[in-house]
Amino acid sequence: MVAAALLWGLAGVCVKSVDWTAMQQVAARSVLAFFVICAFHGGLKIKFTRAGVVGAFMMSVTSILYLEAIKLTTAGTAIVLQYVAPIFILLYWVIIQRRKPKAYEIIITFLVFGGCVLSFLGDMSGGHVLGNLLGLLSGVTFAANIIILGNMDGEKGDPFDALKISCIMSFVFSLPFSIAEGLPAFTLKNVFWIIVLGVFQYGLANVFFAKGINSVGSLEGSLILTLEPVFNPIPVAIFCGEMMSPLAILGAVIVIAGVTAHTLLSVDKGRSDKV
Repeated sequence: MVAAALLWGLAGVCVKSVDWTAMQQVAARSVLAFFVICAFHGGLKIKFTRAGVVGAFMMSVTSILYLEAIKLTTAGTAIVLQYVAPIFILLYWVIIQRRKPKAYEIIITFLVFGGCVLSFLGDMSGGHVLGNLLGLLSGVTFAANIIILGNMDGEKGDPFDALKISCIMSFVFSLPFSIAEGLPAFTLKNVFWIIVLGVFQYGLANVFFAKGINSVGSLEGSLILTLEPVFNPIPVAIFCGEMMSPLAILGAVIVIAGVTAHTLLSVDKGRSDKV
């Protein structure tokens, strides 16, 4: 799980270091990741289930939105805005499921919302507004992925099959855009970071996640994954010189702290309810 979080955190530096368009990177990453995942689980065989296909679709949409967001705003802001998915899930429970929220959930929701506003306002220059919106939208689709899979009437698809299907969907969707945008430059730098992006950042990271999530508890897994938004901006700053604004950093700290607190309190409350 630690390896998955850290490898996922390489998305920013990979995307920022390659002068290909986001769609071209999505296409290349999908192909490389597909064969990495196949090498570790089941070869080219894919079992199609309703849960697997729906989950794959939402993974694909989230992936495309996230890479586009990284291209258009700072990598740190893109991942922080995606990381508010648990708050969207809470809002779904309250608004759609009509569940009465607990006091701490209301407080944390407003806290995280404030952190998002700070991150959003902290990176408003150039095309960052669109990138921020796409990053926030990727948080919505990520939340939708979790909600939909959690309401599949007990049908559980193999996560590896969902990952393979997601790679295929992402490639098919991004290929026409990639062709229309012209042939990308295959420089040594571009090829190196594309390989890191497809093989390590997405392929191996998802293999490690799929294998690790079954070996740790939900609390431990959620807390380990907070390494991703913390680590993400570091290699970008080192290799690309990209820095989040002080306001955006403050917002990121608030969001990460709020989501972590929500995880801890939710698990503790669940244990108390069972006593």
